[in-house]
Amino acid sequence: MRERDGTDGETIDDRDADPMQLEICVDSAESAMAAERGGAQRVELCSDLMEGGITPSHGLIAQVRRSIAIHLFVIIRPRGGDFCYSDQELELMKDDIAHARELGADGLTLGVLDEQAHVDVERTRQLVRHAEPLSVTFHRAIDMTPDPSAELDSVIDTGAQRVLTSGGAPSASQGLAAIARMQSMAKGQIRVMAGGGITAETVAGIAQATGARDFHASLRRHGSSPVRYRREGVPLGEDQVGEYLRYGVREEDVRALATALHRLDGKQTSAPAAR
Repeated sequence: MRERDGTDGETIDDRDADPMQLEICVDSAESAMAAERGGAQRVELCSDLMEGGITPSHGLIAQVRRSIAIHLFVIIRPRGGDFCYSDQELELMKDDIAHARELGADGLTLGVLDEQAHVDVERTRQLVRHAEPLSVTFHRAIDMTPDPSAELDSVIDTGAQRVLTSGGAPSASQGLAAIARMQSMAKGQIRVMAGGGITAETVAGIAQATGARDFHASLRRHGSSPVRYRREGVPLGEDQVGEYLRYGVREEDVRALATALHRLDGKQTSAPAAR
């Protein structure tokens, strides 16, 4: 088992004194290790990224926890699709939170919307309290609301410590004004993490335009399956072509993005992420 960093990291109030933070979205131990080697401070672990990410299996959480020393956040999302959950799904999320905590997660990524696609403060607050003492990020469900900036106070009311957003746009580069507005509105009450299409080439412009200090990226690339025989006409999913592709994160891509952030900070650092 990897030796884990015991530092708790910064509080929300002193975040401006800390270096920029990089979180990489991963769906395997291999990608998590590549993220760590490349210089990320945190990974967000998901399964089924084609659906935007759902809760990973207990075995995968345990394997990734054994494999990396940087901070591990686990997404708590019982299915793809919308973020309006039934009572049964909410109970499932609570069970998954408990298991992720027991398996050594440092934090969780989650969020609940109501039928009008507004932040469901009460239900999300239940999950945040159930997650204690782990840190919680409210995920990009906020980008599916009518006005993400207007929902920020509701996210703060849930008790979440961080919010991940593209500003309600297809990518962070297209949502700069909204992310900047949210960063200004946060006033130290919550960390605003920019995410959506962030690369080494785009991160400087996003950071300078928004004032964000936390960044989330997937950086996924695909490679071919080693399977040589491919049976045609018998799809196991909706995308048969994708059945013979394998996706992952490459160390060199993470390193390029981490280096770009270090340059923006004006110093080289490997400080741990906020817990």
